[in-house]
Amino acid sequence: MKIKSCIFGASGYAGVELISLLLAHPEYSLEALFVSENSADAGKTMGELYPQRPAMADLVLQSGDSAQLQAMAEQMDVIFLATPHEFSHDIMPVLTSAKARVMDLSGAFRIKNRDVFASNYGFSHQHSDLLEQAIYGLVDWHADALAGAKLVAVPGCYPTASLLALKPLFENQLLDSQLRPVINAVSGVSGAGRKAALNNSFCEVSLQAYGVLNHRHQPEIENWLGTEVIFTPHLGNFKRGILATITAKLNAGVTEQQISDAFQSAYAGNPQIQLRHTFPKVEDVVNTGRCDLGWKYDADSGYLVICSAIDNLLKGAASQALQCANLSFGLDKNSGLPL
Repeated sequence: MKIKSCIFGASGYAGVELISLLLAHPEYSLEALFVSENSADAGKTMGELYPQRPAMADLVLQSGDSAQLQAMAEQMDVIFLATPHEFSHDIMPVLTSAKARVMDLSGAFRIKNRDVFASNYGFSHQHSDLLEQAIYGLVDWHADALAGAKLVAVPGCYPTASLLALKPLFENQLLDSQLRPVINAVSGVSGAGRKAALNNSFCEVSLQAYGVLNHRHQPEIENWLGTEVIFTPHLGNFKRGILATITAKLNAGVTEQQISDAFQSAYAGNPQIQLRHTFPKVEDVVNTGRCDLGWKYDADSGYLVICSAIDNLLKGAASQALQCANLSFGLDKNSGLPL
């Protein structure tokens, strides 16, 4: 019997990628697509919004009211939320009240500390029990914890790119604890979502830093890495993808071989993480579920520069959400992913 699934927030960029993945997956059936009650997309077909995606052309977007939400919690095996943080927070008690498992792509359950959450998301977290229950879905590090998970907080796109680059170093105690890693990351405009806004309009964007020293992804990275960082996001004039360039000071005496061994130990045999001898480009990973990592080390100074490239809508959102669901239901984590 197939795993019955539905998506809330299905008309957005991450939502449409989830639709594509679930339609192609042999183990899932996609039962329903929802948008918010006041969405202009309600009642439309996906073909009207995304004519370049003929496989989903006849799928209809339904308006998700409270009665439907409760029904989905009882009828579905898994619910994917590609919704705003506040919506995910407010509706989670309903969605987790029945049999459905929830893969939440918002930031509502990623940060465990409620004070840190409130200062970064602008509202107080009211569901301490669910916050404690939520599993952080960095699949390449938390696979065991995701088995059977009822509620998964799918990582943000910037944290995914950053954590995959830094965790092998931190876990092997190679990072100099006296100096913060410096993360400079550039995202395509699709990371801002589908809703029109002047500051992320393709015609207005050049290349600019934003959220300097106060972006909500910094505490997420720090929480799940285990050490403080300096994180500066940038918006680039391209559609999709993230390139994170990270400078880290390593402990005295660390060798090139130790660095290579750390990455090999973490990711060898993982088809969704490619370790490279060259620095990756965004176009290398667009439309894939991969993270490509390349690095260069200056042993004299002890500084390491790592480049991490992902597709923000796939490895940074939809395909990682599917990996989380796969692990929750006992499937191979890469089942149904583009290679």
